[in-house]
Amino acid sequence: MPRKIPADRFDQLVARATDVFIEQGYRRTQMADVADAMGVAKGTLYLYVQSKEALFDLACRYADAEPPLEPPPVLPVPTPAPGATVAYVADRLAQNSVPAALMAALDRGRVADVRRELEEIVCELYDVLARNRRGIKLVDRSARDHPELAELWFSGARGGLVVLLTRYLEDRIRRKLVAPVPDLSAAARLIIETTVFWAVHRHWDAHPQNIDDHTARTTVLRFIVDALAAAPVTTAKARRSITIARRHAGGRKRGRRT
Repeated sequence: MPRKIPADRFDQLVARATDVFIEQGYRRTQMADVADAMGVAKGTLYLYVQSKEALFDLACRYADAEPPLEPPPVLPVPTPAPGATVAYVADRLAQNSVPAALMAALDRGRVADVRRELEEIVCELYDVLARNRRGIKLVDRSARDHPELAELWFSGARGGLVVLLTRYLEDRIRRKLVAPVPDLSAAARLIIETTVFWAVHRHWDAHPQNIDDHTARTTVLRFIVDALAAAPVTTAKARRSITIARRHAGGRKRGRRT
């Protein structure tokens, strides 16, 4: 009698493969490592995927899916065509990388409540990152070994979001709706990195703090919104401080170009 395959074996494969790729990176991960994490023989993996490339593609597609997972109609999953995995990740990023609230804010003429506007932007960004945290961590970790993924992730997704947030801050500061900052792109990057750490990376922190998801989300929201939507700086001394800081930032940028 043939041995019965556990019904959740495909779910286990995706979960353990994602864990191992995140821990070791794409280049260092071997099929045997995933088999060991599952507690099965290496040959068992080839019932589901033809190669490590196919396994990585599978992890990218299913990392954040809710179990039970529906396996692909054809097993083992064939090795993807060159560029297919990167194309899939690019499509996912295009769908999720820019909060709709931010795009709506950029198109908005009259701003009735800038605090509420900022809250909507930060909350949506945090929630999208949190929902996709395993896939994001997988791509972030594997980008070191995949130049195409690195370009897509760091220059495309993150770089594009920095540009849009910089535009947003520039406009709201010009209207005197939020407090001025010494450097717009640095402030935009700070928003992103703060949100990404607490929504994604803290779950893989080697020395984590005992902070639940609700507390982390609320703290990020209050920290960013209260900093930016406080009363704009109006004193002459404060304006001079901001001007000096901007001049220093501009001087450093010119120095790097020379």
